[in-house]
Parts: sequence; structure tokens; C-alpha cells
Amino acid sequence: MSTDTTASVSTHILDTSIGRPAASVAVSLAARRRSDAPYVTLGASATDADGRCKDLPALPEGTTHVRLAFDTETYFSKKQAEAQQDAPRVRDSGAFFPEVTIAFAVVPGEHYHVPLLLNPFGYSVYRGS
Repeated sequence: MSTDTTASVSTHILDTSIGRPAASVAVSLAARRRSDAPYVTLGASATDADGRCKDLPALPEGTTHVRLAFDTETYFSKKQAEAQQDAPRVRDSGAFFPEVTIAFAVVPGEHYHVPLLLNPFGYSVYRGS
């Protein structure tokens, strides 16, 4: 939840290759207070069955930049292993991008919902609502 002195962040992932939410994707959240400062990891979570990450930590007061990192390699490796059980000759569809890292600027009092549209060979992000 954002306050007058802090921003807040939420995210979810849709796997566009199957048209469904991407469950169990590890997500880490980092923040910094100015553009020349190093990012500090605040915490990590994973997406739920609906592809949502509902328990990201609150941003500290004074945060100006946020970075979300998504472990897409593990997600697609698991999907590939499941597909191999059903059809051993399935083409390798591992992740071309082993991780997706999104950095963005924030201002106090605003909420930032950052959805990730994901497939094995590409991704797109946007500021949602």
C-alpha cells in the first residue's frame, strides 16, 4: 500500500504462449534512493496460481527506483520437463531470456502495477492499474 511518503509495487505474469497465468515464478524486489546508488534487495516471493505476486515487501521511504527480477529460466525448465513427460520428442522450448529484469522510477504516493507478458522467446511489460 502506498502512502504520501512511499510508493508501492505489485506484479503479475501471463504466459502468452499458453494464454494462462505463470505460476511459481520467483520474483525479487530491489530499490534504491537515487540513480547513482546501488540497488538493495528488499525481498523475494513467487507468483501464485493466478500469476500474481501478492506479498512483495513495502518500499522504504525515499525510494526513487525499483527493480523487479523474474526467474524465467526455472519456470520454463519446469514447463519443458512436464511437456517431455507427455511427449518425449517435444522441441526444446527453454527460455531464451533466463531472467527478466525490469527497472523503473517511482514517486511517493503512487502505486505501480507492472504486469509481465511472457513467452519463451520474448516478453513485454507495462504500467498497469
